[in-house]
Amino acid sequence: MASIIKRKSKYSVVYRYIDDNGVEKQKWETFSTNAEAKKRKSEIEYQISTNTFVTPNCKTVQELLYDYVTIYGVNKWALSTYNTNKSLIDNYINPFIGDLKLEECTPKAMEQYYLNMLKVKAVARAYQKEKDIMVTPSTIRELHKILRSAFNQAVKWELMLRNPVEKATLPSVEKNIRDIWTSDILFEALEKCDDERLKLCINLAFSCSLRMGELLALTWDCINISDESIADGSAYLFVDKELQRVDRSAMNELDGKDVKLQFPCFKPAGSTVLVLKTPKTQSSVRRVYIPKTVAEMLLILKKEQEELKDLLGNEYKNYNLVICSSDGRPIEGQIVNRAFGKLIREHNLPKVVFHSLRHTSVTYKLKLNGGDIKAVQGDTGHSQINMVTDVYSHIVDEDRCKNAQKLQNAFYGQSDKTPTTETILDDRSKQLLELINQSPELAEILLKTLSAKNNS
Repeated sequence: MASIIKRKSKYSVVYRYIDDNGVEKQKWETFSTNAEAKKRKSEIEYQISTNTFVTPNCKTVQELLYDYVTIYGVNKWALSTYNTNKSLIDNYINPFIGDLKLEECTPKAMEQYYLNMLKVKAVARAYQKEKDIMVTPSTIRELHKILRSAFNQAVKWELMLRNPVEKATLPSVEKNIRDIWTSDILFEALEKCDDERLKLCINLAFSCSLRMGELLALTWDCINISDESIADGSAYLFVDKELQRVDRSAMNELDGKDVKLQFPCFKPAGSTVLVLKTPKTQSSVRRVYIPKTVAEMLLILKKEQEELKDLLGNEYKNYNLVICSSDGRPIEGQIVNRAFGKLIREHNLPKVVFHSLRHTSVTYKLKLNGGDIKAVQGDTGHSQINMVTDVYSHIVDEDRCKNAQKLQNAFYGQSDKTPTTETILDDRSKQLLELINQSPELAEILLKTLSAKNNS
């Protein structure tokens, strides 16, 4: 079995295995914390007892990535991350450097790989038309994250002496600032929206800073809209799950990890499935307080849903969802996005995506609470506070104008006029009066001087 040995600040899991030639060898896998080492020790012992153990014994990048995914990725990644990373590996890493031997993975070779990828045509996603677009710098940065983590594991597994991409130079990425609506445009959109479900989605996204998946995963058991809570302003919703369409094979490989509920499939042979799953990060689990107006909208919706249940009987699929179709089935984000786009086109509103409402929400909450970032972070569920400041710190044009006006009045307002003779004389008179008040003898001298001048 395996054992843990501490070496300086590191923890190594030590075990013995039989190689391909039938020779027994010792293996060390090194980790930064004791908790990581204990977890790996348990995995090794379980896999040995069930004859499923695979020793990290890689020679090429492709072999390393296979072990990296099966040993590290299965335990660390969420469903969506697993699916995304697997696609990146299969489309952009293995076809280009999969056969590269680990000892040939030098910093120079890896930087050349990144540069070469800028000239590679991007792979179209499923159900997406093929476009003549090259791999973007953003995608290369995602590839770098995977390779950096995989090579770190290779160093821990003592397959490599150093990580060849640790100090790699990456192509620069231009950050696109997401457009948002001002409060005036938002209220105009709400006034013109005749789709009650979309109107509620807009209000929830804006007032509660919800992501699309969180919004569509809300269930009535996670909402407190009692008469008492609405009256005293303490109505709230609790975010503890998200709606997501995931790859069926990825879910099977992860053994249903993080999945709370799998919805029935209309196409049993399809490659994806719709689920309710736990949020990606623990910080996304949160309580968000609801404005009274939005809480009252939820009360109306709940009453309508109860009436539909009575009307449809067994035909109503009761998953306890807040936002759902007329028969209770879940609604996917693309349906809300289409309705939102239609609203924008029909009323000639500034073009934004639905997620921009979350940006708008954060912007106005920061303005209203005087920049209390921690309070806003509690509503958004971001794990890092800089995500609020760096990504969502939009400044509305009207406020920027006000800032200039305030600066003018406070700083430049007293010095924007050219001094006149009257102004100068007035200032000297004030100085003279101050001197006279401080020295009566000076006043007497001045009076005698003026008297002598008048008599001459």
